[in-house]
Amino acid sequence: MSGCYIEHFGCRAARADGEAISARLCAAGQQSAQLSDADVVVVNSCSVTAEADRQARAFIRRAHRRNPTAKIVVTGCYAQRAPEELAEMDGVAAVIGNSHKALAPEIILKLASRETSSSLLARDTLVSVQSLLAGRAPVWADDRFAHSFIEEARLVPGTQTRPNLKIQEGCGNRCTFCVIPQTRGPSKSLPNANILRHIEGFVAAGGQELVLSGINLGRWGRDLTPRVTLAALVRQILDRTALPRLRLSSIEPMDWDDELIGLIAEFGGGRLARHAHLPLQSGSDAVLRRMHRRYRPWHYAEKVEALLRAAGPDLTIGADVMAGFPGETDAEFEETLSFLRALPFGYLHLFPFSPRPGTRGWSLHEQSPVAPALVEERMSALRTQAAEKTATHRGRFVGRVLDVITLHTPVTLASRSRTSVLTENFLPVEIEGSLPANRLIRAFITGLGVEEVLQGNLAV
Repeated sequence: MSGCYIEHFGCRAARADGEAISARLCAAGQQSAQLSDADVVVVNSCSVTAEADRQARAFIRRAHRRNPTAKIVVTGCYAQRAPEELAEMDGVAAVIGNSHKALAPEIILKLASRETSSSLLARDTLVSVQSLLAGRAPVWADDRFAHSFIEEARLVPGTQTRPNLKIQEGCGNRCTFCVIPQTRGPSKSLPNANILRHIEGFVAAGGQELVLSGINLGRWGRDLTPRVTLAALVRQILDRTALPRLRLSSIEPMDWDDELIGLIAEFGGGRLARHAHLPLQSGSDAVLRRMHRRYRPWHYAEKVEALLRAAGPDLTIGADVMAGFPGETDAEFEETLSFLRALPFGYLHLFPFSPRPGTRGWSLHEQSPVAPALVEERMSALRTQAAEKTATHRGRFVGRVLDVITLHTPVTLASRSRTSVLTENFLPVEIEGSLPANRLIRAFITGLGVEEVLQGNLAV
C-alpha cells in the first residue's frame, strides 16, 4: 500500500481546504491513492446539517470496511464540533479540528510514516491527552483557532479546472441556525500580496479561470491593517494580473456594496464572471428576524435589482433557501414562495432546517418545531419553483453564442464524443466534440437537455 486518499464534504471553502492539504502532501512527496490501497484516508468533513454528519460517519465506516489497515484522519467542521465523537469510531487514527487545520499535512505525513499515537503525543503537546487516556484517537481541537488558516500551496489547473482560492476564513454573523462560528472561528483574511502571488502563479501555470472563495467572502480585508475591501482586492487582481477570468463565490447580500457592483458593470462578461450567489434563506421578514439575518426582503430585492442594472439580464443569480425554520407558518412560507417568484433566479440551493447543537436554532426547534411531513411538503414546493426558474433562465440562451471554459468531462459523456463546459455566466453545457479541459472557447447553444443542461456546438 502507498499514499493518501482524500474524501471531500461540504462547501467550496471546505473543498479548498482539502485541496490545500492535498497539494501540501504532494509537495512533500506523498502520492495519491485509491481508497482501497491508501495508507492514510483523510475525511474532510462538513457539519452544517445533521445529514452532513451522517454522511461523514457513513463514509468512515465504509472506508474502514474496505481498507481496515488504513489510518483514517478526520478534519473539517465535524472534527471541530464533535471531535471526541469521531475519535471513538473504529479506524480513526487522528481528529484534526479546523482550529488546527494548518497542522493537518504534518500530522498526516507522520501517520503515513507509521508513527504511533504515543509518538505523536510525545512530539506535539497540542494533542488531547484525554483522548489517548481513554484509548481513543488523538484530537487536535480547541476554541482559539490559532492554526486555522491553511494557505493554498501553488495553484495549478489540475483535477479542478477552475480551482478555489480561499482568501477568507471564519464568520462572526451569529445566525441562529448556523454552527459555522463554532466550527471555524472569527473572520481571518489572507493578505492581498499573498493572493496576488497565488494568482500570478496560477496564470503562469496556464490557468484560465479562478474562483475566489471564503466562509464569509464579503468580509475579506476587514481584519487587515490597513483595512481593505473585497472590491479593492478584485480591482487589484484585474489591474495587476493577467488572469483571464475571475469568479466570485457566495457573498452575503449586505456585502454587495456599490463599489463591488460597479466592478460587475465595468468588467462583467469579460474578465469578471456575470454570476452572483446571494444567500437568501427566507423571503419572510419575520423568519429572517428569527434567523438573525442582517437584511430584510426588500434589502435583498434592491441588491438583486442593482446587480441586474450593472450586469444586464444575462447575469445568473443564485440563492440558498431554507424550509422549516422553527415556527415557520404557512403564511410565512407563502411569503418566501412569492418572493422567489418575483425575482429572476437562475438556480436555487434548497435545504430543510437542521437543528445544530449549541445554536439558538436548537432551542427554537425544541420550542416550535415544524412537522417533518410539512417540511418535506415545503421542500417539494421549493423544488418545483427552482426547476421552473432554472428552465426559464437557461432557456433564454438557446440560439445564442456564449463564452465557455472546458471542464474535465465525465467518462460516460466523453464516450459519446461530447465535452462538458461552463459558461462565463455559470450555465452547464454539453457540446459536440472531444476537447481537453482548461480552454476558453465559444459555444453555440442549440437546446435544453436532460436536467436543464444546455446543449451546443463549438462556435466557428
